[in-house]
Amino acid sequence: MIETSTLQNPPPARTGYKPAPQRVPRRNRSASLWQNLRAASGLYLLIAPTFILLAVFSVVPFVWAFAKSFYEFEIGSPPHFVGVGNYTEYFRDVTFAESFGNMLLLTTWAVLVVIVVPLTVAKLIFSLSSERASYIYRVLFLIPIVVPAVATQLIWQGLIYSDIGVVNEAARTVARLAGMHPESFTHGWLNDPRTVLWAIAFVGFPFCGGINILIYYAGLTSIPESVHEAAILDGATGFKKFILVDIPLVMSQIKLLVMLTIIGGVQAFEGILILTRGGPGFRSMVPGLWMYFNAFSFQRFGYACAIGVVLFIVIMTLTIINLKYFRSAEDITATAR
Repeated sequence: MIETSTLQNPPPARTGYKPAPQRVPRRNRSASLWQNLRAASGLYLLIAPTFILLAVFSVVPFVWAFAKSFYEFEIGSPPHFVGVGNYTEYFRDVTFAESFGNMLLLTTWAVLVVIVVPLTVAKLIFSLSSERASYIYRVLFLIPIVVPAVATQLIWQGLIYSDIGVVNEAARTVARLAGMHPESFTHGWLNDPRTVLWAIAFVGFPFCGGINILIYYAGLTSIPESVHEAAILDGATGFKKFILVDIPLVMSQIKLLVMLTIIGGVQAFEGILILTRGGPGFRSMVPGLWMYFNAFSFQRFGYACAIGVVLFIVIMTLTIINLKYFRSAEDITATAR
């Protein structure tokens, strides 16, 4: 027998309880999706050319390269299937370990540089009290963008690192001032296996020109003024404020530039092709340059496609790790709340 008090006064609902959402039948969901697609068909037609171009010039070449990586072929001759033979050959290649080690060193250096130098310069520009001076400096640091990358490499090869370049002439001057033989400190920077990688790494010094500064500057300007005021009230000023406040709030820009730098570092080979062509020996060889040589010098297109697929897997893995474990400013703000 049910008590009358229980019927008149039902137990209170649980706090925070939400009824389970009702499941929509699969047929209704499909019909609703089709209706939404039909309603937005005009918008999809507007963006269709972009997706078609991406498919034709990005997706299709990758699918073709992945398929051809299982074949050994040359242009003008019929391909023959070798399975994973190209991959196993590459993993046993004499250049594999050294080229990946060089790529790791150069990419790690580039990531450290892109995190430290442009952000520091952007902070200095942001701290200027004069808006006009800030604008002038932003324009000046953007000018190097108009110089082609090939021209930059040739300048460093001929005017900086050559026997009569800036570095060796400065070394001769220092030796003369020290009362030593003029050739005491001169060096073949791009010809010595001990210095070639660091000579390549320092191309572009002092690394503060280009779009990276503007990206960091935009991130700094997006920080609300109330955050700066609160930091000052809490005693965070100068370098302390830069480390504890500014850097966490431009983490989205850091994440973006780190990702782009990693992708560029894994793919890059043009500069090394101009400066050293992978020499002396294989001391400055990188996977991208070895892929280029196999495709256009040795006519081994299937083998080159296999190297390209390996690089794609490396880039995809590093990108996923960066997206998953490198927190952006939005993630940090959401955690703080």
